[in-house]
Amino acid sequence: MKDRRLMMVHAHPDDESIVTGATLAKYAAEGAGVTLVTCTLGEEGEVIPDDLAHLASDRTDTLGEHRVGELDKACVALGVRDHRFLGGAGRYRDSGMMGAAANGSPRAFWGADVEEAATLLAEVIRQVRPHVLVCYDEHGGYGHPDHIQAHRVTRRACIRAGERSMPGTPWQVRKLYAIAQPVSRIEAAIARLREESGSFTPPARVSDIARGTPDAQVTTRVDATAHWAAKALAMRAHATQISVEGERFALSNGIAQEIDAVEYFTLLMGPTPRLRQGELETDLFSGL
Repeated sequence: MKDRRLMMVHAHPDDESIVTGATLAKYAAEGAGVTLVTCTLGEEGEVIPDDLAHLASDRTDTLGEHRVGELDKACVALGVRDHRFLGGAGRYRDSGMMGAAANGSPRAFWGADVEEAATLLAEVIRQVRPHVLVCYDEHGGYGHPDHIQAHRVTRRACIRAGERSMPGTPWQVRKLYAIAQPVSRIEAAIARLREESGSFTPPARVSDIARGTPDAQVTTRVDATAHWAAKALAMRAHATQISVEGERFALSNGIAQEIDAVEYFTLLMGPTPRLRQGELETDLFSGL
């Protein structure tokens, strides 16, 4: 289809690069309209480099301000020209991990009114008019409260964007996807990482990397291998959060992961392509 428009909703700066960077770069390079919406500034992120330790979360949220700059650089690397913070930069604050004191902040995204946040996102959807929308699954990928909330807000925003009660022209998103990390893919990566040496700690189990998506739930495989370098460059831009060594990276836990430019998704809403048993669709816009 012509004039393809893709929107992705992520919780914090760096999420867009780690799990969807190659896909963003691929569609941007192909001329699709690509919009990235980030829900918080990532104020509660754990700073890795010693020389940036002074940015660690504090009352002035200097880390969040710094991460805005990192995200700007990542977007340049990925070719994403339309980036927005949900409700404007700083409207919602990083909630930290589940159970953290930051969960109770008055601005914590985890505690945000879903209807209010969904209405703000629906306004962006009506402006951009994306054919395809991508977010997390109901588990938030690995259980982070902001990821779970982003899923809830995005699902509701899809409905709100199509309602006539909202100002402006209604818009119906054609396809909604959740980011997927197939269990078999993670297991294969763990086997490879155990055989390699490096400064990162090899993962011992799937849960060291992610919750993992059962293979049977995965519907879509986007091969963006040609854009691996763009993804790696974008990940390097998030220097406070990600350590990159060659084809591997680690977060603050120091556990090794592969930089993978083949990314997976689960179709939550929209036309299901006719495929042979076991086949996956290869294009987020297929069937449109």
